[in-house]
Amino acid sequence: MGYQIHDSAIVDEGAEIGLGTRIWHFVHICGGARIGRYCSLGQNVFVANNVVIGDNCKIQNNVSVYDNVTLEDGVFCGPSMVFTNVYNPRALVERKNEYRNTVVKKGATLGANCTIVCGVTIGKFAFIGAGAVVKHDVPPYALMVGVPAKQIGWMSEFGEQLDLPVTGEAEAVCLHTQEKYVLANKVVKKVN
Repeated sequence: MGYQIHDSAIVDEGAEIGLGTRIWHFVHICGGARIGRYCSLGQNVFVANNVVIGDNCKIQNNVSVYDNVTLEDGVFCGPSMVFTNVYNPRALVERKNEYRNTVVKKGATLGANCTIVCGVTIGKFAFIGAGAVVKHDVPPYALMVGVPAKQIGWMSEFGEQLDLPVTGEAEAVCLHTQEKYVLANKVVKKVN
């Protein structure tokens, strides 16, 4: 088997779960889900059928990962954060054929109680602050806060805010890793 499932969890037949993954209390994983290696799914997590979760992801308590969501490797989903799968839901209107794809790129952090509106892409190593509501694509390394979410800075891969303006051209060094980042044309890249 190679993974750990708590006795209270429900894993439907057909679900793919990678080596070293830990599934905690009251989790429900649907049969079509694909979950990578060395992930941790906290208490009361739900994973729908058409979901792909990469390696080394951490999904904290009370998160529902709905159909058409893809989490690349190393994504962190904070407690009670929210994904949507329909842009304009109504209880009296069936919209299951209108699900929009949501992609969270490698290493991104989704803070506690934030909301990711369906159809967006969160760039690699982006950082979504607690309680933010994301309605548009987020560039790699961007730091987003507020309702609706607005970019207020840039983050290193280590998870520290970089001393860079939101726009312009500049360079910064992550104080923890000494890795260098360059901002040009509204894009941040790690250069070493």
